[in-house]
Amino acid sequence: MTAQTTLPHSPVAAPSPAELLAFAHQAAADPVLIARLETLPDQRTWFALPGPVGSEAWVIGWPPGAETGWHDHGGSVGAFVTGAGSLHESSLAVPLPTSGWRTLELLPDLDRERDLPAGAGRAFGPNHLHQMVNPSATEHAVSVHVYYPPLPLIRRYRRRGRVMELKMVESPEQW
Repeated sequence: MTAQTTLPHSPVAAPSPAELLAFAHQAAADPVLIARLETLPDQRTWFALPGPVGSEAWVIGWPPGAETGWHDHGGSVGAFVTGAGSLHESSLAVPLPTSGWRTLELLPDLDRERDLPAGAGRAFGPNHLHQMVNPSATEHAVSVHVYYPPLPLIRRYRRRGRVMELKMVESPEQW
């Protein structure tokens, strides 16, 4: 009988939202990294970054007026920070169910609005639903986004007043 060596299993802890936000702040403050992004006049651009501890990260360029539409991050936690220009976030202050519905009527006073100039950002939990826009008519914006686990899907919504409708579910192959 021969002896076998067994290495102890050491699971890697998931990064916290605070760690994701710290990474996004550090990356967004790097002028060389931000300058690497090619910007186009009429469409968003991006490139991937290695994120901390198994997360995925993206540097995203926003031409004037670009927006995401309402969406969530498929249950991932994350963070984002504006590196150049300014962004505006609209979000809901209550988590929505992620399955079992196509249309919901939202209660009043759930909306939250944030202006995010260069250097500003936020972390968010697994039920975050929002839309982002570059409100400038003339200036590009650049931001850094990081997600853990890497995005398994994105649910896209249409909003009409207080009515939120699930429009589509996208898998990573679609973006």
